[in-house]
Amino acid sequence: MALIKNKIFIGRIILSGICILFLAMTFHTENRTSGWYQQFLPTNLPNFQVSDVFFLDSLNGWAVTGNGNPNDTSGYILKTTNGGDNWSLKFTDMRDFTRVKFINSKTGFVCGGYGNGVRLLKSTNGGDNWYSLLANDQIIIYDMSVLNEDTIWIVSLNGFYDAVLRTTNGGISWEEQYSWGSLQRAKIYMYNARIGFICNSIYLSDIRKTTNGGNNWSIVAPNETFYDMYFADSLTGWKAGGDNVKKATNGGINWIQQTLPEGGSGQIIITYFERMSKYNKDTIWGAGGQIAFPNSRVKAILYRTTNQGNNWLYQIPDTSINIGYFYFVQFINHKIGWAYCDVNKGIHTIVGGDTTFLSGLQKISNEIPNDYILHQNFPNPFNPRTVIGYEIKKTSFVRLDVFDITGKEVVVMVNKKQSAGKYEVDFMGKFSPSGIYFYRLMADGKIIDTKKMLLVK
Repeated sequence: MALIKNKIFIGRIILSGICILFLAMTFHTENRTSGWYQQFLPTNLPNFQVSDVFFLDSLNGWAVTGNGNPNDTSGYILKTTNGGDNWSLKFTDMRDFTRVKFINSKTGFVCGGYGNGVRLLKSTNGGDNWYSLLANDQIIIYDMSVLNEDTIWIVSLNGFYDAVLRTTNGGISWEEQYSWGSLQRAKIYMYNARIGFICNSIYLSDIRKTTNGGNNWSIVAPNETFYDMYFADSLTGWKAGGDNVKKATNGGINWIQQTLPEGGSGQIIITYFERMSKYNKDTIWGAGGQIAFPNSRVKAILYRTTNQGNNWLYQIPDTSINIGYFYFVQFINHKIGWAYCDVNKGIHTIVGGDTTFLSGLQKISNEIPNDYILHQNFPNPFNPRTVIGYEIKKTSFVRLDVFDITGKEVVVMVNKKQSAGKYEVDFMGKFSPSGIYFYRLMADGKIIDTKKMLLVK
């Protein structure tokens, strides 16, 4: 799992110095400056790198790790019984773990492999003890989908080719259902006992679908991939594919690009969708993006839709701490949720997160204006959010930036070519001090207008 993330996220690591280790194990109540508060996993375990987190309910959760090094005991299974405020080590192995899933309070599964071969582990006492369902030093499990205690699918590298394996008797025996060469890092999502999808999660390959429990697989989306997937019913689903999120309304035969926020207060430097979490058919959370702020600060953002993806908003969790990237997000209902990075810290909410959601930069009209216009922000004065509107009469390279009272540039909100139309962009002042600010609109290098706004905290 770590090998995957090293390839995919190296740009993020350079930009943000993501997730510096903190020497603590429990949260501090003084960090509760918003709807989120910080949590820590243990910091005294060597080569700690989280690969998956799963919460069954508001109290019980599990985390697994793996860093790709076959020469150390980097595979850990951890458990919390108080919603992530404290974690305890339950199992250690010399192999990487990639996924964890519990189907009830007692029965759970962990898969992994890499350095020292494959493991598929099972617990029947809530994760306190584990035993092996499948142990093989010749194959590597990338992912798994657990339907129930008896029926499990895995995608693995078996010798020189990737394969889909299924058990229907709790791991006593396995049947190979499909093989398609060495694509590396395969993913699987099973909606139910019949319908499911597989793909290669690193490079564009093909998404394949089964409608008979994995006995046959057919290409439904050429040159597509997914890192995470969720179907609300047999027809309507979403897939996270890195820099995009797409929706299907015909069972995954066709995928429609959805629009994620961009621009915004600061500049969303990475529009990324790595993991998703749902708690009803309309509301989905997503993790993966980053936004830049003054003084080289980078903040992680979380996405949310409440209308099946027709509109996505984002929030910047303000927890008085710096997390540059969220790799996991999970909500079990409309109030209780978690977001974690891939090292040893995350955030938790019991009130539904922050109340403020932002739209970022959005085009609100295709009507062609007669001129370039910069509007007064609204509201003004503001705390902490305001909206700046502007109009572009023809396709231009647009720059919209904000300065403090001394003339120092605070943030560049827009810096891109845009077609003619009317636009709005959010400015979020939660990370800036009170005072007078100026914002300036430029088109093709020419200053259009400058206006003043007041942040009052």
